[in-house]
Amino acid sequence: MDLRKIKALIDLLEKSGLTEIEIKEGEESVRLSRANRGAPAPQYIQAAPAEAAPQAPALTAVPRASSPAAQQTSESHGKPGKEVPDGHTIRSPMVGTFYASANPDAPPFVKIGQTVKAGDTLGIIEAMKMFNPIEADVSGTVRAILVHTGQPIEFDEPMFVIG
Repeated sequence: MDLRKIKALIDLLEKSGLTEIEIKEGEESVRLSRANRGAPAPQYIQAAPAEAAPQAPALTAVPRASSPAAQQTSESHGKPGKEVPDGHTIRSPMVGTFYASANPDAPPFVKIGQTVKAGDTLGIIEAMKMFNPIEADVSGTVRAILVHTGQPIEFDEPMFVIG
């Protein structure tokens, strides 16, 4: 399964009310899940055991209720001791390495206090030798940048606060 199909599944998950999607194509299996209200959710790709005959792609959607433990985890998620201002938090959609600019000599895409529109590029995450732009999903002013160039970044890690 290629990365474009996985990104299309992520878009489908975000646009729908679903909390989990699982796709199986032959020996490959992809499961994407999320929790409500920004709670961290596992996102992983795993190979299914080989089967005698290839199957047609299967789609499984599993609704999941938000638990008090998940809500507590989402409140304490992030780096301890780092003050995060109020506003809309933009979180990492993947694991990789964060870059604030297109190349080392270029100025950063955004600075604290800069006004951005929905769709503006805030940074780049390199994952598996591919550079993925991180775009603002709301318009507003950049209130905090919680990551720095070259920093390894985890899935669902807070990156920017826009107010």
